[in-house]
Amino acid sequence: MSDLTLEKSKEILKKHTTEAHLFTHAAAVSAAMEAMAEYFGADKEHWAAIGYLHDVDFEKFPDEHCQHVRELLEPEGVSAEDIDTIISHAYGLHPVGVKPTTDCQKSLYAVDELTGIVHAYSLMRPEKFDGMSVKSLKKKFKDKRFAAKCNREVIAQGAENLNMPLDKLMELCIRGMSAHAEEF
Repeated sequence: MSDLTLEKSKEILKKHTTEAHLFTHAAAVSAAMEAMAEYFGADKEHWAAIGYLHDVDFEKFPDEHCQHVRELLEPEGVSAEDIDTIISHAYGLHPVGVKPTTDCQKSLYAVDELTGIVHAYSLMRPEKFDGMSVKSLKKKFKDKRFAAKCNREVIAQGAENLNMPLDKLMELCIRGMSAHAEEF
């Protein structure tokens, strides 16, 4: 059991981040991770805390993302295991070497980009998250121009790493973000 809580993650992120969109993304990934933890029967608050903190070094070091996580989080008392989990979300995308192997790591890798598509889609719908279906989200997912910066290959690879159909990953992401819709 980790002592990393969502409250502690929020305190730490405030020390290193000022941009509103990064806090929105942190909340989205946290919400999705909570749903993933529920699916895997894991500690929801811990996974939510990991999700919230996953981009802790992004604002200060956008071109060296995940290369400064350890130096920022070790002094905060964050465990080496949690730091490795956070770093693992950038595996293959940045020159860091923590391959996602646990359910938590694989989930973080999978939902990071997907939350961007779900959030963008919610912003264009009058009812936001209410009634959002996997079928309609998949249509947006297939349109490469929609939320174009969200890497679909990473999302597909993430689902594959989890041995989870993409539809199920999308369902869980929608469920988690819908439960926290007031944060976006």
